[in-house]
Amino acid sequence: MISKFDNSQKKIVEWNENLLQEACRLLADEMNLSPSAPGGMVDFRRTLTLSFFFKFYLIVLQKLNKSPSGNNNLEELVPSKYMSATEVFRKDPVANVQLFQEQGYLVCVLLQEVPAGQSVEDMVGRPVVHLSAAKQACGEAVYCDDMPCYENERYLTLVTSTKAHAKIISIDTTEAQSVPGFVCFISAKDIPGSNVTGVANDELVFADNTVTCIGHVIGGVVADTHEHSRRAAKAVKIKYEDFTPIVTIQVWPVATVCCYRPMGAAGSGGLYVPRAPFGREQQPAASGSCDWPNLRMRQEAIEKQSFYKSPKKIEKGDVQNGFEESDHIVEGEIYIGGQEHFYLETHCTIAVPKGEDGEMELFVSTQNPMKTQECVANALGVPANRILVRVKRMGGGFGGKESRSILLSTAVAVAAFKIGHPVRCMLDRDEDMLITGGRHPFLGRYKVGFMKNGKINSLEVSYYSNGGNSEDLSLAVMDRALFHMDNSYNIPNIKGVGTVCKTNLSSNTAFRGFGGPQGMMVVECWMSDVILTCGLPAEQAGALVHVYTDGSVLLTHGGTEMGQGLHTKMIQVASRTLGIPTTSIHLSETSTNTVPNTSATAASVSTDLNGMAVFRACETILERLKPFKRSNPKGSWKDWVGAAYVDCVSLSATGFYRIPDLRYDYEKNEGNPFNYFSYGVACSEVEIDCLTGDHKNLRTDIVMDVGTSLNPAIDIGQIEGGFIQGLGLFTLEELRYSPEGDLYTRGPGMYKIPAFGDIPTEFYVSLLRDCPNSKAIYSSKAVGEPPLFLSASVFYAIKDAIFAARAESGLKGPFRLDSPATPERIRNACIDMFTKLVQYLGSLGFIMFHDPIQQHHPVPGGR
Repeated sequence: MISKFDNSQKKIVEWNENLLQEACRLLADEMNLSPSAPGGMVDFRRTLTLSFFFKFYLIVLQKLNKSPSGNNNLEELVPSKYMSATEVFRKDPVANVQLFQEQGYLVCVLLQEVPAGQSVEDMVGRPVVHLSAAKQACGEAVYCDDMPCYENERYLTLVTSTKAHAKIISIDTTEAQSVPGFVCFISAKDIPGSNVTGVANDELVFADNTVTCIGHVIGGVVADTHEHSRRAAKAVKIKYEDFTPIVTIQVWPVATVCCYRPMGAAGSGGLYVPRAPFGREQQPAASGSCDWPNLRMRQEAIEKQSFYKSPKKIEKGDVQNGFEESDHIVEGEIYIGGQEHFYLETHCTIAVPKGEDGEMELFVSTQNPMKTQECVANALGVPANRILVRVKRMGGGFGGKESRSILLSTAVAVAAFKIGHPVRCMLDRDEDMLITGGRHPFLGRYKVGFMKNGKINSLEVSYYSNGGNSEDLSLAVMDRALFHMDNSYNIPNIKGVGTVCKTNLSSNTAFRGFGGPQGMMVVECWMSDVILTCGLPAEQAGALVHVYTDGSVLLTHGGTEMGQGLHTKMIQVASRTLGIPTTSIHLSETSTNTVPNTSATAASVSTDLNGMAVFRACETILERLKPFKRSNPKGSWKDWVGAAYVDCVSLSATGFYRIPDLRYDYEKNEGNPFNYFSYGVACSEVEIDCLTGDHKNLRTDIVMDVGTSLNPAIDIGQIEGGFIQGLGLFTLEELRYSPEGDLYTRGPGMYKIPAFGDIPTEFYVSLLRDCPNSKAIYSSKAVGEPPLFLSASVFYAIKDAIFAARAESGLKGPFRLDSPATPERIRNACIDMFTKLVQYLGSLGFIMFHDPIQQHHPVPGGR
């Protein structure tokens, strides 16, 4: 490295401004990174080199503390505003406060207001600890893969496609069969029933003739151990005939952007080979000078009209007239990247054949037992009543186990059916990320008309989402985005169009927020443009209850527990309704033989649905016990239950509840898609390092409307968790693909979720008081998804800070910042003398990365 910069070293003579200018020019010139440099981000890295040298220059200058005149006046040489660059950009320890109730100036974090006279045994409204918190903290909680192995149990490893779009020519398992412990290879021909599966019946359990994404399941190897099945799966040889894949939403007219395959990747020969660009859905312009091997233009979804069904449209008022009456019209767009669910427990299934009548028992980590039962029965060619699906708990779901868990469960069931022995499979993290999809990337285009005072007259917005290789829940996700296209604003004239793009990526699916965060992110983007243009301040289901003769209660409901505290809340509901302590109630698991035809645990409605069902089942039991309470008014719960048993009264009851009719008719442009609304507000303060693009979250205050909270401790935990997960979506987590559709950012080494240092230094969360909700159980409201979008306050605080930095360089007005706001994007948006120098040198012949969100392979390791 020293020899490379010998020329620079010879020219460094005195520590003054001339030295700074000359050193920066030489560094920028000699840091001529090739477009195939490991890690990509060439523009960003070259700019960082100059930024770090500038920091070093200022630190040395500060030590010398002298100016060219020799008057020891540092401000003569460097303006004081630049000296902040010498300070360490340190993130302070976190101070967290949870506000359940305020009494004068005393904050009570362990108390919660409940109605006067509420029984001490009635735990509704009290901050009850999550029932399995201690077990989870101590490692005693049993998850699917923690279950003891069955006798003669086998292990399945999936064999997946390495091509994004291709025809399968041949599958050779000869080498796999020589691996010790090999049992068999399963594929589409081994399915006794139907190979068709999926939410929209547009997927196959096993790919038959064609694969449509990298990670598409072709088959699976069954062996005696996990290790043997993995080795055998890798030994399966598949030949393909390649087709041209569609990977991104659209081609962007941005020149000089390239993307690279990681070292050692298949087909690279161990070298970094330039590839066609990917990321903010873009390509080099035709005039670009990228004469690199294998660089080719790609066909993309909008250009090829590769969509799922016709676009959906919502319209109100006269949009065109609204534009004509406006003082200003601003047009723009924003790209919101996808997000990996990154649940702690990856997808897992154990299938146990019963040996007769096609019966099978499955232990699954899923949010949707009913759909799992239906799809497995369909694949095995048996009635649904022969399939039992059981869910004890999940290690997180976030929507990722609502529909995508079906593919693994069905494959495992087919394997178990074929060999007649129990079969287990738990995906490794990199497999899970490659196969199961995540949050939909969105492109939002908008045109907004407004008055000089900032009043919005008219809005036209188009949403495009990357649905992947199957429909799954993509159309419903787009519905939600359209329903949120005005966020909390009242806009008289509005038109929204939503289109789901069909591409050759793993199918994207439900994720906490379900399209709402993407829809609202576009809203706040154009609102930011309005504010900057006007120069205004930004501030202007089912349940089953058994009562045993000893008075204990076994509760089962249709929801699944994934760490969100649903079971805890259901026990609180049953406790209040029955008038017995929570210690008398036990909730074991969710299974399809106790509560059939369940709804998926998703969309933040599980407490509403299952809470009302539990309430109705408990009311039925209380009605049956009334005669015994009248005849023995001083008796205890146990006495009444015992007397009812002796009198042959049923002590089991079911309850059922459905939310009142919710629908939206796109043709008539009318309807009500929501039962009620939740409200929340967040204020965030951030600080950015303009030279490195780093940022720190200084403070966030949240007030959330959850109605009358069933359990403030759990609700505040959900608010905090949702906010931090959104923080990852908008500032950290970036999915990076090759142009061929291969996911580079697999596993925690490459894909970064929020860590302790990303939590706001001061984090204050409080619940809005006195806001009961008459449309849900005991006046509560959903709390799982609504808080997530509040973290957009951090994104727009970052954008506001960038605006201030740009203003110092003489740049004013709206500018584009896509999500997530990574250090690369932040630094590239803070235009200064260093970014201009790098861009100037790039125009002289370098291939530069002008777009901050091209998809390249990142440097391994580190945050």
